[in-house]
Amino acid sequence: MNGLGNQIIVVDMRGRPGRVTPEAAIAINATPGTKFDQIMAIHDPKVPGTAAYIDIINSDGSRAQACGNGMRCVTQFLASEGVHQSFTFETVAGILFGEVMADGLITVDMGTPKFAWYDIPLAEEFADTRKIELQIGPIDAPVLHSPSVASMGNPQATFWVNQDVWSYALDRFGPMLENHPIFPERANISIAQVLAPDRIILRTWERGAGLTEACGTAACAAVVNGARTRRTARKATVTLPGGDLLIEWRDDDHVVLTGPAELEWTGTLDPATGAWTRTEAAA
Repeated sequence: MNGLGNQIIVVDMRGRPGRVTPEAAIAINATPGTKFDQIMAIHDPKVPGTAAYIDIINSDGSRAQACGNGMRCVTQFLASEGVHQSFTFETVAGILFGEVMADGLITVDMGTPKFAWYDIPLAEEFADTRKIELQIGPIDAPVLHSPSVASMGNPQATFWVNQDVWSYALDRFGPMLENHPIFPERANISIAQVLAPDRIILRTWERGAGLTEACGTAACAAVVNGARTRRTARKATVTLPGGDLLIEWRDDDHVVLTGPAELEWTGTLDPATGAWTRTEAAA
C-alpha cells in the first residue's frame, strides 16, 4: 500500500505465531519490487478492547514506535473486510485510533506530543525544546540550525527555513543529523517552510528509512512545533513530496492527521526470511 507515496507493506499476522524479523525486512527491501519505508504487521490484540497490536518495522530492520501513514493503510486494510470503519490499535507508542471517513479519507488520532528533553529523548538537558543548539555547516553561517524537537511517539526534529525546502541537500544532511549524538534513539529530520499560518511545505529524512515521499509523524510534529513557536496555527495543511496531509493539534492535546491510503497489490511472504510472492494487483 502507500500513504501519499510513503511505501507501506501491511502484513496480516493475526492468528499466526512469530514476528516479521529484521532479516526478513532487510531482504524484502533489497528487492526492487518490494522496496518500502515501513512494514506494518497486524497481530492479535494484547489489550482488551483494541482491534490489533501493530508492530512497525523500518526498511533497515529496526523497529519504529509510530507511523502515521502506515496507520492509515492499516485502517483502510481492516475496513476493507467490511465489518468496522473505526479501530483502536495498540503500538509501542501507545493506543492510537483510526477511522475511514465518509469521503474515503482516513483520520488517525496519533495521541499527544511530548516536549520534555528526556521524553523525546535527547542526550542532554534542554529547558526549552522549541529551539535547541544543533546545526549543520560553518559556525558563522550554518546551513541548518536551531530545530524544534518533540516526540510524536518517535523523536522528531523540525528545522525551519525561509527558502525552498528543495534547495537543501537533505540526502546528505539527513543521515548525519539522524545519527547525531544528541539523539540517542536517532530521529526523523525535517525541513519545514511556513507559507501561511495554515500551510507548511515539508521534506523529511525518516529514521531507519531515509528520504521519504511522506512521513505522517513528521507532519504532525511540524504543526505542533509550528504552533508552539507561533509560526503556525494548530490546524494546517502540510504539503509533502507525495501530497497533502491535514493536521490538527486539538484542544485536548491530541494530534489528528487526515489523508488518503491506496492499495497497490497483494501477495504472501515468509515473515522469517522475507521470501514473497505477488498474487494480485489492485483493482
